[in-house]
Amino acid sequence: MATDQFKYNSVMLIDDNEIDNLINQKMIESASLSKHIFSHTGAKSAIEFLRNVEKVKDSTMLPDMIFLDIDMPLMDGFQFLEEFEKLTEKTKKHCRIVMLTSSINPQDVNRAKKYPYVQLYLNKPLTSDNLENLKKA
Repeated sequence: MATDQFKYNSVMLIDDNEIDNLINQKMIESASLSKHIFSHTGAKSAIEFLRNVEKVKDSTMLPDMIFLDIDMPLMDGFQFLEEFEKLTEKTKKHCRIVMLTSSINPQDVNRAKKYPYVQLYLNKPLTSDNLENLKKA
């Protein structure tokens, strides 16, 4: 596939449920949304990945979009967002964040809206309609 078919160079999935990550990865692949897909089963490893990318100063490794679950052990989605805020301006401007969660709690929705880097709040699972809308955005 030619690179110009893809909307994004890379996306990152952050969800402690490996099956959700696999399903979402397959959906992203079938929609040709991204050339590369990084998958993390924990927010801690994902934030470490982003910090390491900043250290090596290789912005080509930064994901264009991050799909972030809320309810995870060790570090939840909101704790990830707090750590994300501490990253460089370049990283924060580059990465669009989509909350992808099973939470329909209005408090979570409103809390997510307070973060300037959160572009969208979607309920699991990813759908082809969601992905088509993201390709157009």
